[in-house]
Amino acid sequence: MATTMSVSFGLVCVPVLVSPATEDHRVRLHEVHRRDGGRIRHRRVCELDGQEIAYPDMARGVEMPDGTMAVLDDAALQRLPLPTKHVIEVLGFVAADTVDPISYQRAYYARPAGPAAERPYEVLVAALARTGLLGVARTALGSRERLAVLSPRHGVLTVHTVYWPTRSVSRDQPLRVRSPPASWSLRRRC
Repeated sequence: MATTMSVSFGLVCVPVLVSPATEDHRVRLHEVHRRDGGRIRHRRVCELDGQEIAYPDMARGVEMPDGTMAVLDDAALQRLPLPTKHVIEVLGFVAADTVDPISYQRAYYARPAGPAAERPYEVLVAALARTGLLGVARTALGSRERLAVLSPRHGVLTVHTVYWPTRSVSRDQPLRVRSPPASWSLRRRC
């Protein structure tokens, strides 16, 4: 499923179709009743009145410093200003080796969104490939603004969401590694 966006830098705006570059193939495990295999369902219950709440009656809220809850419905969330909605705003360019690989989150492909976008798209991809630079960008994929890097890959522009610099853990902090239980056996597989 592709989303129509625009890569914007300076006075240039290139319309692109953005789609996930990876698929999740994990097996989804469900909570079930051990005895008969019936699915276990969790119910949405209001903690104030104990009533079960239907999905259409739900909203999002943020707790204020005084403990009261500010309720935001879907319409209010849509009205929130998100300057990068449908835009990949390039903030600058950096050498590829300056972005720590540990900060990468998710990868997307960005392809030209029509014939008029093909030539500027090709110029952007070729310039990034020739210079070895990455575009550092801000974008809203989903409902949250994210930091991203743009890079060429086999003639296609990739958009990698990355963690904000404040989210990475310092190398000086010790790693907390627990030993596996004795019941786990580590066998060599040939």
